[in-house]
Amino acid sequence: MVVPATVFAAVGTAGQRCTTTRRLFVHEAVYNTVVDRVKRAYAQFESRIGDPLESNTIIGPLHNEAAVLKYKATVAEAIASGGKVEYGGKVLEKEGNFVLPTIITGLPHDAPVVLRETFAPILYVIKVKDLDEAIKYNNEAAQGLSSSLFTNNIQNVFKWMGPKGSDCGIVNVNIPTSGAEIGGAFGGEKETGGGRESGSDSWKQYMRRPKGSDCGIVNVNIPTSGAEIGGAFGGEKETGGGRESGSDSWKQYMRR
Repeated sequence: MVVPATVFAAVGTAGQRCTTTRRLFVHEAVYNTVVDRVKRAYAQFESRIGDPLESNTIIGPLHNEAAVLKYKATVAEAIASGGKVEYGGKVLEKEGNFVLPTIITGLPHDAPVVLRETFAPILYVIKVKDLDEAIKYNNEAAQGLSSSLFTNNIQNVFKWMGPKGSDCGIVNVNIPTSGAEIGGAFGGEKETGGGRESGSDSWKQYMRRPKGSDCGIVNVNIPTSGAEIGGAFGGEKETGGGRESGSDSWKQYMRR
């Protein structure tokens, strides 16, 4: 599952999706095997880079020349930082803004180029010793839209989705980082945090008070003290600790 999911999420739309896989953390026991298999998978698509309107095409172009220049600069920076290009790293000599999907190894997990979004098909593969280390590295990025764990261990699933797991808005298991579940909430955290769309709670994003009171309880023509029976009770900022009472109070027990 890992290889096709990685190729789909890292190469699809030429790496220009908000949920594109940029970093692949691989356990040291299977690192070499995974890198080799992903490289072989990438090679299968080299002849299928081209016009998206043609039926044989799998990978289309970058959206403009500036994106190509950014791709080239990013690959050059990765090499200068000690990275090794395992596959790709080149602009195709053909009409249009076409580049080879690229795999880079050998960089530290916290290299600036690794932590930066490029919106190009560049994949950094990083070796980890265990899940805790993978979670730590995953969470150190400033962006936090989508993440995914591939495992056959149910305890790893609980850790990944729990309070000390991935800090992204979308936390997947055994599926790619790209692709949205119909009916599921879609949105991120940190620099990619801007509410949610879709899902049963998406309407609440339109109920925000962007310029009004920032308190948890906002009254009109009644005292600040006193609670509405059946209404949610709780605060924000230093007095923010979830809600008690109210139809949504159970959700506080479902937090990660």
